[in-house]
Amino acid sequence: MIIDFHTHAFPDNVAARAIPALEKEGDIKARTSGTTSSLLASMDRAGIDRSLICSIATRPLQFDAILDWSRQIRCKRLIPLPSIHPDDPDCVERVYRIHQEGFVGIKMHPYYQNYSLSEKRLTPFYEALSETGLLLVVHCGYDIAFPRIRCADPAQILTLHQRFPKLRLITTHFGGWNLWDEVEEMLIGREIFMEISFSLQYLQEEQAVRMLTSHPAEFLLFGSDSPWDDQAECIDRLNALKLQQNLVTAILGENALRLLPL
Repeated sequence: MIIDFHTHAFPDNVAARAIPALEKEGDIKARTSGTTSSLLASMDRAGIDRSLICSIATRPLQFDAILDWSRQIRCKRLIPLPSIHPDDPDCVERVYRIHQEGFVGIKMHPYYQNYSLSEKRLTPFYEALSETGLLLVVHCGYDIAFPRIRCADPAQILTLHQRFPKLRLITTHFGGWNLWDEVEEMLIGREIFMEISFSLQYLQEEQAVRMLTSHPAEFLLFGSDSPWDDQAECIDRLNALKLQQNLVTAILGENALRLLPL
Protein backbone atom coordinates (compact mmCIF):
# COMPACT_ATOMS: atom_id res chain seq x y z
CA MET A 1 0.00 0.00 0.00
CA ILE A 2 1.20 3.51 -0.87
CA ILE A 3 -0.02 6.43 1.23
CA ASP A 4 0.67 10.06 0.35
CA PHE A 5 0.82 11.96 3.63
CA HIS A 6 0.74 15.44 2.08
CA THR A 7 -1.63 16.58 -0.66
CA HIS A 8 -3.90 19.55 -1.21
CA ALA A 9 -7.30 19.90 -2.81
CA PHE A 10 -10.14 22.40 -2.73
CA PRO A 11 -13.87 22.45 -3.40
CA ASP A 12 -14.36 22.62 -7.16
CA ASN A 13 -15.56 26.25 -7.19
CA VAL A 14 -12.67 27.31 -4.94
CA ALA A 15 -10.00 25.41 -6.88
CA ALA A 16 -10.75 27.37 -10.05
CA ARG A 17 -9.76 30.58 -8.23
CA ALA A 18 -7.22 29.31 -5.72
CA ILE A 19 -4.88 27.38 -8.01
CA PRO A 20 -4.06 30.29 -10.38
CA ALA A 21 -3.53 32.61 -7.39
CA LEU A 22 -1.22 30.15 -5.63
CA GLU A 23 0.67 29.47 -8.87
CA LYS A 24 1.38 33.19 -9.13
CA GLU A 25 2.40 33.54 -5.46
CA GLY A 26 4.88 30.68 -5.59
CA ASP A 27 5.93 31.04 -9.24
CA ILE A 28 5.12 27.37 -9.68
CA LYS A 29 2.83 25.37 -11.95
CA ALA A 30 0.23 23.04 -10.44
CA ARG A 31 0.23 19.46 -11.67
CA THR A 32 -3.51 18.90 -11.15
CA SER A 33 -6.53 21.22 -11.21
CA GLY A 34 -6.66 21.16 -7.40
CA THR A 35 -9.97 19.28 -7.18
CA THR A 36 -10.52 15.96 -5.41
CA SER A 37 -11.38 14.31 -8.74
CA SER A 38 -8.07 15.40 -10.26
CA LEU A 39 -6.24 14.17 -7.14
CA LEU A 40 -7.91 10.77 -7.41
CA ALA A 41 -6.93 10.57 -11.08
CA SER A 42 -3.34 11.40 -10.13
CA MET A 43 -3.42 8.72 -7.45
CA ASP A 44 -4.63 6.18 -9.99
CA ARG A 45 -1.77 7.05 -12.35
CA ALA A 46 0.80 6.77 -9.57
CA GLY A 47 -0.60 3.64 -7.92
CA ILE A 48 -1.33 5.46 -4.66
CA ASP A 49 -3.96 3.91 -2.43
CA ARG A 50 -4.74 6.77 -0.05
CA SER A 51 -3.93 10.45 0.28
CA LEU A 52 -4.18 12.82 3.21
CA ILE A 53 -5.64 16.17 2.14
CA CYS A 54 -4.14 19.08 4.05
CA SER A 55 -6.39 22.12 4.42
CA ILE A 56 -5.20 25.45 5.79
CA ALA A 57 -7.45 27.89 7.66
CA THR A 58 -5.98 31.29 6.82
CA ARG A 59 -8.56 32.98 9.07
CA PRO A 60 -10.30 31.70 12.24
CA LEU A 61 -13.71 32.00 10.58
CA GLN A 62 -12.77 29.37 8.00
CA PHE A 63 -12.86 26.55 10.55
CA ASP A 64 -16.49 25.52 10.03
CA ALA A 65 -16.39 25.65 6.23
CA ILE A 66 -13.23 23.53 6.11
CA LEU A 67 -14.63 21.06 8.62
CA ASP A 68 -17.87 20.73 6.65
CA TRP A 69 -16.00 20.12 3.38
CA SER A 70 -13.75 17.62 5.13
CA ARG A 71 -16.85 15.68 6.19
CA GLN A 72 -18.14 15.68 2.61
CA ILE A 73 -14.97 14.34 0.96
CA ARG A 74 -13.95 11.83 3.63
CA CYS A 75 -13.84 8.35 2.10
CA LYS A 76 -11.69 5.22 1.93
CA ARG A 77 -9.09 6.82 -0.37
CA LEU A 78 -9.15 10.44 0.83
CA ILE A 79 -8.28 11.27 4.44
CA PRO A 80 -8.94 14.96 5.12
CA LEU A 81 -7.09 16.96 7.74
CA PRO A 82 -9.14 19.97 8.88
CA SER A 83 -7.33 23.08 10.06
CA ILE A 84 -7.43 25.37 13.09
CA HIS A 85 -6.14 28.93 13.07
CA PRO A 86 -3.91 29.75 16.06
CA ASP A 87 -5.70 33.09 16.56
CA ASP A 88 -9.06 31.35 16.98
CA PRO A 89 -10.21 32.05 20.56
CA ASP A 90 -11.84 28.60 20.52
CA CYS A 91 -8.78 26.78 19.17
CA VAL A 92 -8.59 24.32 22.08
CA GLU A 93 -12.30 23.50 21.82
CA ARG A 94 -11.81 22.96 18.07
CA VAL A 95 -9.22 20.27 18.80
CA TYR A 96 -11.71 18.24 20.83
CA ARG A 97 -14.43 18.72 18.22
CA ILE A 98 -12.21 17.40 15.43
CA HIS A 99 -11.24 14.45 17.59
CA GLN A 100 -14.88 13.67 18.44
CA GLU A 101 -15.78 13.67 14.76
CA GLY A 102 -13.23 10.98 14.03
CA PHE A 103 -10.65 12.89 12.01
CA VAL A 104 -7.06 11.68 12.37
CA GLY A 105 -5.43 15.09 12.71
CA ILE A 106 -5.08 18.66 11.54
CA LYS A 107 -2.86 20.64 9.21
CA MET A 108 -1.25 23.96 10.11
CA HIS A 109 1.03 26.33 8.22
CA PRO A 110 2.98 29.01 10.13
CA TYR A 111 3.42 31.24 7.08
CA TYR A 112 -0.19 31.26 5.90
CA GLN A 113 -1.42 31.48 9.51
CA ASN A 114 1.14 34.05 10.69
CA TYR A 115 2.57 32.38 13.77
CA SER A 116 5.74 30.65 14.96
CA LEU A 117 5.88 27.02 16.03
CA SER A 118 7.33 27.58 19.49
CA GLU A 119 5.07 30.41 20.68
CA LYS A 120 4.23 29.96 24.36
CA ARG A 121 0.63 31.16 23.82
CA LEU A 122 -0.04 27.89 22.01
CA THR A 123 0.75 25.72 25.04
CA PRO A 124 -2.93 24.86 25.80
CA PHE A 125 -3.46 24.08 22.12
CA TYR A 126 -0.49 21.70 21.95
CA GLU A 127 -1.57 20.11 25.23
CA ALA A 128 -5.03 19.41 23.77
CA LEU A 129 -3.50 17.85 20.67
CA SER A 130 -1.26 15.72 22.87
CA GLU A 131 -4.18 14.59 25.01
CA THR A 132 -6.41 13.64 22.06
CA GLY A 133 -3.64 11.98 20.05
CA LEU A 134 -4.52 13.93 16.92
CA LEU A 135 -1.74 14.20 14.36
CA LEU A 136 -0.32 17.67 13.82
CA VAL A 137 0.92 17.88 10.26
CA VAL A 138 2.72 21.20 10.01
CA HIS A 139 4.66 23.02 7.33
CA CYS A 140 8.34 23.14 8.27
CA GLY A 141 11.23 25.17 6.91
CA TYR A 142 10.91 28.09 4.55
CA ASP A 143 8.05 28.46 2.07
CA ILE A 144 8.56 29.08 -1.62
CA ALA A 145 5.91 31.84 -1.67
CA PHE A 146 7.04 33.82 1.39
CA PRO A 147 10.02 35.88 2.58
CA ARG A 148 12.54 33.83 4.54
CA ILE A 149 11.34 34.47 8.06
CA ARG A 150 12.19 31.81 10.64
CA CYS A 151 8.84 30.69 11.99
CA ALA A 152 9.15 26.92 11.49
CA ASP A 153 12.86 26.13 11.54
CA PRO A 154 14.55 23.01 12.95
CA ALA A 155 15.42 24.71 16.27
CA GLN A 156 11.74 25.47 16.88
CA ILE A 157 10.76 21.94 15.86
CA LEU A 158 13.21 20.53 18.38
CA THR A 159 11.86 22.84 21.09
CA LEU A 160 8.31 21.75 20.31
CA HIS A 161 9.30 18.09 20.35
CA GLN A 162 11.05 18.43 23.71
CA ARG A 163 8.27 20.47 25.36
CA PHE A 164 5.48 18.16 24.19
CA PRO A 165 6.90 14.64 23.91
CA LYS A 166 3.42 13.11 23.47
CA LEU A 167 2.52 15.42 20.57
CA ARG A 168 2.11 13.37 17.40
CA LEU A 169 4.04 15.85 15.29
CA ILE A 170 4.54 15.27 11.57
CA THR A 171 7.17 17.59 10.12
CA THR A 172 6.76 18.19 6.40
CA HIS A 173 9.32 18.74 3.64
CA PHE A 174 11.92 16.46 5.27
CA GLY A 175 11.94 18.42 8.50
CA GLY A 176 12.38 21.89 7.02
CA TRP A 177 12.22 23.08 3.41
CA ASN A 178 15.56 24.47 2.26
CA LEU A 179 17.00 24.21 5.77
CA TRP A 180 18.21 20.64 5.38
CA ASP A 181 21.72 21.20 6.71
CA GLU A 182 20.12 22.33 9.98
CA VAL A 183 17.68 19.42 9.84
CA GLU A 184 20.61 17.04 9.49
CA GLU A 185 22.44 18.69 12.39
CA MET A 186 19.51 19.01 14.83
CA LEU A 187 16.76 16.56 13.91
CA ILE A 188 18.06 13.59 11.94
CA GLY A 189 18.37 10.59 14.25
CA ARG A 190 15.65 11.76 16.66
CA GLU A 191 12.24 10.11 16.94
CA ILE A 192 10.50 12.85 14.95
CA PHE A 193 8.25 11.99 12.02
CA MET A 194 9.43 13.47 8.73
CA GLU A 195 7.37 13.52 5.57
CA ILE A 196 9.63 13.96 2.53
CA SER A 197 7.57 16.00 0.04
CA PHE A 198 9.11 18.74 -2.10
CA SER A 199 12.61 17.87 -0.95
CA LEU A 200 14.30 15.12 -2.98
CA GLN A 201 14.36 17.28 -6.12
CA TYR A 202 16.28 20.00 -4.21
CA LEU A 203 18.71 17.86 -2.23
CA GLN A 204 21.95 16.45 -3.58
CA GLU A 205 21.55 12.69 -3.91
CA GLU A 206 24.34 12.03 -1.42
CA GLN A 207 22.71 14.15 1.27
CA ALA A 208 19.24 12.73 0.60
CA VAL A 209 20.52 9.17 0.99
CA ARG A 210 22.51 10.07 4.08
CA MET A 211 19.51 11.70 5.76
CA LEU A 212 17.12 8.88 4.84
CA THR A 213 19.44 6.17 6.09
CA SER A 214 20.49 8.03 9.26
CA HIS A 215 16.97 8.75 10.50
CA PRO A 216 14.97 6.09 12.37
CA ALA A 217 13.34 4.16 9.51
CA GLU A 218 9.95 4.00 11.20
CA PHE A 219 9.75 7.82 11.37
CA LEU A 220 9.85 8.52 7.61
CA LEU A 221 6.73 9.13 5.52
CA PHE A 222 6.06 9.59 1.82
CA GLY A 223 4.47 12.83 0.64
CA SER A 224 4.13 14.65 -2.67
CA ASP A 225 2.58 18.06 -1.86
CA SER A 226 0.30 17.49 -4.86
CA PRO A 227 -0.75 19.52 -6.83
CA TRP A 228 2.63 21.26 -6.46
CA ASP A 229 4.46 18.13 -7.56
CA ASP A 230 3.49 15.05 -9.53
CA GLN A 231 2.79 12.03 -7.34
CA ALA A 232 4.22 9.47 -9.76
CA GLU A 233 7.40 11.49 -10.22
CA CYS A 234 7.82 11.70 -6.43
CA ILE A 235 7.73 7.91 -6.19
CA ASP A 236 10.22 7.66 -9.06
CA ARG A 237 12.63 10.03 -7.29
CA LEU A 238 12.54 7.94 -4.14
CA ASN A 239 13.08 4.71 -6.06
CA ALA A 240 15.98 6.27 -8.00
CA LEU A 241 17.96 6.61 -4.76
CA LYS A 242 18.36 2.80 -4.73
CA LEU A 243 17.71 2.47 -1.02
CA GLN A 244 17.14 -0.91 0.58
CA GLN A 245 13.69 -2.11 -0.40
CA ASN A 246 12.49 -2.54 3.17
CA LEU A 247 13.22 1.15 3.82
CA VAL A 248 11.39 2.23 0.66
CA THR A 249 8.40 0.08 1.59
CA ALA A 250 8.35 1.59 5.08
CA ILE A 251 8.44 5.12 3.68
CA LEU A 252 5.80 4.55 1.01
CA GLY A 253 3.16 3.12 3.29
CA GLU A 254 4.06 0.85 6.18
CA ASN A 255 4.86 3.70 8.57
CA ALA A 256 1.70 5.60 7.63
CA LEU A 257 -0.39 2.49 8.29
CA ARG A 258 0.82 2.47 11.87
CA LEU A 259 -0.26 6.10 12.32
CA LEU A 260 -3.67 5.90 10.68
CA PRO A 261 -6.74 4.05 11.99
CA LEU A 262 -7.63 2.58 8.58
